[in-house]
Amino acid sequence: MFSVTEAQLLAWLNPLLWPFIRTLALFAGMPVFSQRNVPMRVRVGLAFFVSLCAQTSLPPMPATPLDSLPLLLLLLAQQLLIGLAMGFAVRLVFAALEFAGELIGLQMGLNFAGFFDPATGSQGTASARFFGAMVAFLFIAINGHLLLINALVQSFAAFPVGEEPFHFLRVAQPQTWGAEIFRIGLWIALPLITMLMFVNLVLGVISRVAPQIGVFSVGFPLTVSIGLVGMVATLPLMQQPFLVALERLLAAFS
Repeated sequence: MFSVTEAQLLAWLNPLLWPFIRTLALFAGMPVFSQRNVPMRVRVGLAFFVSLCAQTSLPPMPATPLDSLPLLLLLLAQQLLIGLAMGFAVRLVFAALEFAGELIGLQMGLNFAGFFDPATGSQGTASARFFGAMVAFLFIAINGHLLLINALVQSFAAFPVGEEPFHFLRVAQPQTWGAEIFRIGLWIALPLITMLMFVNLVLGVISRVAPQIGVFSVGFPLTVSIGLVGMVATLPLMQQPFLVALERLLAAFS
């Protein structure tokens, strides 16, 4: 008769259970995978596949008794907290580039054409949606997903399962990450903002020198045209600040 002891069950279950929960929480919190058009079965399957493939690189997991409900809930909360925080860090980088698009669209005058964004439940603009789509492609092109999986594996060495479950909050300080949106967004949008500000300054001088020129009828298409050319020109330069910001935020997990 085939029988399984509790020690054998814990030896099979613990090495896979906690990485699976942390990875699933990561996919539930990060951009692209957390959208409604990604089925839950895809997230669960990817989380199981990543946690299974990472077994050789993970430290030994503690054998948690199945009859200790408070300890199980505490460890479950720890994995959800770290996984969601990691997804939140990636979402902050995406939001920073979308914020840069908002600033550029504000200077170009495109923010008058705002529309509802069903992904975030808020109002978005064309420039912000464009930057959001570009950063999603850039995330895959620079192997950002591999960088994220590497940070996920290293997080088990930095914040092991069971040892001070909420030690992560004191070390990483995730409540201070919100400032990165404004810092990175301004860093990326500053060249275009400066250029469009110079264009508006020139238009202001022209309106004073030659008042007969309709500055409003000329200025809007001029700023939009120069802004679009500047956006296309600065797209190849977006990789470096995006990669630096992603590595800086993910460094909190290693």
